[in-house]
Amino acid sequence: MSEADDMGCFGQQVITPGLPIVFVSAVAMVDTDGRVLMAQRPQGKSMAGMWEFPGGKVEDGETPETALVRELKEELGIDITESCLAPLTFASHSYEKFHLFMPLYACRVWKGEPHGAEGQNLKWVYPHKMRELPMPEADIPLVSMLRDLI
Repeated sequence: MSEADDMGCFGQQVITPGLPIVFVSAVAMVDTDGRVLMAQRPQGKSMAGMWEFPGGKVEDGETPETALVRELKEELGIDITESCLAPLTFASHSYEKFHLFMPLYACRVWKGEPHGAEGQNLKWVYPHKMRELPMPEADIPLVSMLRDLI
């Protein structure tokens, strides 16, 4: 077995088969200054204190876009329409107990002022500064893609 087989291609994570798949949808909300909104996971939740792209689980019968419309209303108190979401990239990452599949959308238009409706901290961050924040492992590769695309 070569070193690449051990580590995955270019040192990236090797996917673990057989784990339950969790389907989550996330968004990179980009303001007029080119900053992206990040949300800090609240105490009491897994990965508490980590900064992530807003979003949440896709429920049965929902599209990823519909889930984002619902989640952003619940979590941030803002309104968006599905037509304001542009597919950007995705994450596919094995954690210890589940495998996460997460499409990431870009959004530049919304109604309302985002606020932590569920008590989470929010922060507007320039993409080149995102790596300074502690983030869930699945979100880290998305930063490079985001930096290149916005």
